[in-house]
Amino acid sequence: MSRGSGIVLAASLLLGCANAAASCAHSAARVASPDARVGSIYAPPNTSRRVESLDAQWKFFKGDAPGADNGSFDDSAWTPVTLPHTWNALDGQDGPQTPYYRGVGWYRKHFTIASDLAQRKLYLQFDGANIITDVFVNGAPAGRHAGGFATFRFDITRMAVVGADNLVAVKVDNSLGVDSSGNILLPTGNVPPLSGDFTFFGGLYRGVHLLATDPLAIDVMDFGSPGVYLKQTNVSSASASLAVTAKLANGGASDKTAAVRAVIVDANSRVVQAFSSSKSVPKNGRTDVVLSATIANPHLWNGLVDPYLYRVFIEVSDSEGVTDLVEQPLGLRSFALDPNTGFSLNGAYLDLHGVNMHQDAKDHGWALSNAEIDTKLALIKEIGATAVRLAHYQHSQHTYDVTDRVGFVVWAEPPIVNRINASAEFAANAKEQLTELIRQNYNHPSIVFWAVGNEVNHQPGPSPDELIVSLAGLVPAEDPTRIPAYAADGKIQEATVNWHATACGFNEYWGWYKGVPADFATWADAIHAAHAASPISVTEYGAGANPQSHALPIVVRPGNQTDGEHTEEYQAFYHETYWNEMKRRPFLWGKYVWNMFDFASDGRKEGGAPGMNDKGLVTFDRQTKKDAFFWYKANWSSEPFVYITSRRFANLPAVATDVRVYSNLDSVELSLNGATLGKQAGTDHIFVWHNVAWRTGPNVVAATGSRGATPLRDVVTWTK
Repeated sequence: MSRGSGIVLAASLLLGCANAAASCAHSAARVASPDARVGSIYAPPNTSRRVESLDAQWKFFKGDAPGADNGSFDDSAWTPVTLPHTWNALDGQDGPQTPYYRGVGWYRKHFTIASDLAQRKLYLQFDGANIITDVFVNGAPAGRHAGGFATFRFDITRMAVVGADNLVAVKVDNSLGVDSSGNILLPTGNVPPLSGDFTFFGGLYRGVHLLATDPLAIDVMDFGSPGVYLKQTNVSSASASLAVTAKLANGGASDKTAAVRAVIVDANSRVVQAFSSSKSVPKNGRTDVVLSATIANPHLWNGLVDPYLYRVFIEVSDSEGVTDLVEQPLGLRSFALDPNTGFSLNGAYLDLHGVNMHQDAKDHGWALSNAEIDTKLALIKEIGATAVRLAHYQHSQHTYDVTDRVGFVVWAEPPIVNRINASAEFAANAKEQLTELIRQNYNHPSIVFWAVGNEVNHQPGPSPDELIVSLAGLVPAEDPTRIPAYAADGKIQEATVNWHATACGFNEYWGWYKGVPADFATWADAIHAAHAASPISVTEYGAGANPQSHALPIVVRPGNQTDGEHTEEYQAFYHETYWNEMKRRPFLWGKYVWNMFDFASDGRKEGGAPGMNDKGLVTFDRQTKKDAFFWYKANWSSEPFVYITSRRFANLPAVATDVRVYSNLDSVELSLNGATLGKQAGTDHIFVWHNVAWRTGPNVVAATGSRGATPLRDVVTWTK
């Protein structure tokens, strides 16, 4: 195992330049450290660090191809592809009648390494490949990575040829880890997740890069991390303590004295503080340098209200000048969790209400561009969410970059899902994937919770307690500043595994898989009473909805609802019931809708949408916002709007029907075919006009209101 295994809603809001110093090409010329006087504009120095995209001009073959790692192998019949790529984009979303491909795929690419990279350390960086990846360079094995979601790197300095053509061949395997009878299938059976209610897309579904550094540099082989850790403590509006750990690597043939300087700049690139230290780094060795500082009167990162970010530049120099430079975000904040009063950010209560999100999209699988990720996160911002649970695995670096800038409070988790394998290899890989998650994302201020698993006893298998205890202990060992968390299977309420982490989450589906929606309130009060000292959240709740499926009046029947119609009206009713109970219970520190978007689960066949989990508030193609989306927008967002529900119920069956409107306005007026039906104040953001009688033919219904001088209007036409 390699040691490195380790919408544009405003594009101006979501995009921005992230990790510029670490991702842009720099000249190899040595320069002195730039001016870093407090108040001056900081201009990052050029270094020999270079990152080059290798996403273009790959050849792909679906299946095993013995000998494909050799330069003489004939790949002329293979399919040309550009990364990101998955081989399951279509078969992974069409339902169980055609099971999607789980197996091996091969990728090959020729590329030239520039001559000016001679005497540099050279690495291949993979941003995400699922599940087991074997990499070969010029016929030689570079390494293997087991795990489908983290960045990993391999040192290819000795096998690469500078100034000439090089061949990289990659074998990716997303084979089943467990069969339908629960039997473990190797090799993926030692790598979590073994199963899950989502499609396991295969391939090089994120980017690949060539990374070059000076022999004396920030260590890039630290579990795929940036090699820099910004540990903040004692944060208040008066001051904040910051410890900067820089992991150094010296790939040269002689010992080196490394000077390390950290420069903190504000949002306008003005230097706030600079501090430095030096240390000897042995030849072909590694060492850590720790620098400390106190920041007076910091501008705090304050969630959606003010997601203020500093930047920290870490320079490494030898006697000849700057050799390396890494940039990381810094958002200074404090937080706390109380079992009775919930979550606080910077000493003030913050209601964490939000959504879960998977990383797929229709016809793309997991192979998403940054722009497509921005679209998804902009919709989450539109709804007014304060928190996002990024389930059930590590998401892309771009995702965490955007959550930092937008101000979401993030729950991040590794892919420890459904069940475990009792082998030592499985436990070791689970720990490695959690370590990768933490180290690669340590500096993102939006992340508050490191989860250690999700419903790990959902399927029959070995007891997960020992592993989850170990993972819950790994979190403070890696990062004592954040909160260990776990999402429990709501059907197994009192399992001991539910209580090993500090923050307890429950996945509750009263009214969908069991009982009726009103049962949720009884459950919430009972679990809080039984575990009064434990901070409790609802990490999942939701109901399916096919936007083409409708029924009125709403019929509530106890038990499993999945085998019936997934009507948009029932989903909205379900969420109305849950939210009205949740908002009255501050001890529920977090409330996360399952899910923000419909997502691929190829084994499902229900609700008229095979291959889909349709609990999303937005459809899989992100084109349709379901009624429940606007229910939450009315409750969570300050952006004024009016929205008429059941708008896709094209041919209403009744002679007279209630018309319902969601809005965050104080009052809304309704008109039918140009005649007013009156103005209402509404209750809990719901405005209802009862027994509206339809005429034969089209019926034009308009809801209007205003906030200040801004008029707002929504119109729907129903035909009787």
